[in-house]
Amino acid sequence: MRKGDPVTLKCSGLDEDGAAVGELDGIRVHLAGALPDETARGRIVHLSPHRPEAWATLEPGGIEHASPLRVEPVCPGFGLCGGCVMQHLAYPAQVAWKGERVLAQARSAGLEVPVAACVPSPRPLGYRNRSKLVYATGAGGQPVLGAYAPRSHQVIDLAGCQVAEPPLDDVARALLEILARDQVSAYDERLASGTLRYAVLRVNHLGEVLATLVTATEEWPDGHQIAEELLASRAEVIGVVQNINPSRGNALFGARSVPLAGRATLDDQIGAVRVRLSPTAFFQVNREVAARLYADVLDAARLDGTERVVDCYTGVGGVALTLAARAAEVIGIEENPRAIEDAIASAELNHAGRTRFICGDAAARLAELDGADVIVLKPPTRGCDQAVLAEVARLQPRQVLYVSCSPETLVRDLGRLAALGLKVRSLQPYDMLPQTPHVEILATLG
Repeated sequence: MRKGDPVTLKCSGLDEDGAAVGELDGIRVHLAGALPDETARGRIVHLSPHRPEAWATLEPGGIEHASPLRVEPVCPGFGLCGGCVMQHLAYPAQVAWKGERVLAQARSAGLEVPVAACVPSPRPLGYRNRSKLVYATGAGGQPVLGAYAPRSHQVIDLAGCQVAEPPLDDVARALLEILARDQVSAYDERLASGTLRYAVLRVNHLGEVLATLVTATEEWPDGHQIAEELLASRAEVIGVVQNINPSRGNALFGARSVPLAGRATLDDQIGAVRVRLSPTAFFQVNREVAARLYADVLDAARLDGTERVVDCYTGVGGVALTLAARAAEVIGIEENPRAIEDAIASAELNHAGRTRFICGDAAARLAELDGADVIVLKPPTRGCDQAVLAEVARLQPRQVLYVSCSPETLVRDLGRLAALGLKVRSLQPYDMLPQTPHVEILATLG
């Protein structure tokens, strides 16, 4: 098998990226766009130099035998933008596969614990409360707001995106019209020239939108005018902020934000908790599934009002403030100082006097504590450092609740915690990002 070879693949499953897989001549072949139980034609684009594994692209009209679970994708950018790579699979099958993926990962790591059925999203489409859009010059020299195609710098127009929560697509169209009319230049990373890099739009539970426009330089004489035009054109937009990101590379935000018009923050609500979000804040993009996850964390904690709870990697404090309703004390730990500012503001919104947030490295801050009854861990995709897990074990909590967005790093860390004396009791998957391979998991230990 060589690069460029045509292949006909009988697909037997899906890989962790949502691509179909099958075996040819002892080589495991990945074919994005195909599904299990399908026969499909593709062409080899890459072979691993280290193991018998290859990747192929689907030929146009290449599905020879279609799965009964195949559906017509609804997004015009499907197959191009690289975002919602599972839109061609019926939604109930997506949810079932995510549960099976978590179960398989647990069993492969020797974890014989109950794995509940994956919780589906109430909205398989129109659920994302944030759109991150690249501003670029498209075909014919016209500006577009879109996303980079996988492994390239080609920007795919995301007009008509079906996973963005209304009214984000309408706001994006209005913004693009203003940017084109005012001839705002797109930043060119190769030449280090141009003004606007990204537009980030976030909508709250009331339908209000905060727009963050990321520029390469602080000087933007037309910025205030463009912001006022956007506020005037769409009633949903309650604020426009400029974020300055002069760095080379693909970092989304810079360190400094300045308001251009209207409000500079957005208040949202997850379950019973109100949160204040600054322009660069990280927050769950699926409000309904996040609310279910928060409620399940609260139920699993089994609080009676006497406990000290520690929420590690607290972010803007959504889980910490949910738990504060039933705990004697809640401590949120977060290394991002801007997130801590949001968390403190959110605590004031909820009148959560028994909650305090501290900024710093997770392991170092845990080392300062003399005990905890319940610890919540919500690390980034890479999981927890060994030092964090060691501190968790030292504190001897009666319960640990681990929220993860990566089955692979979760089972690794659960194995380490088990070796430190904490027993894994259950796993609950959630479909936080329908149409994608992403799965969120709540692990209960104690």
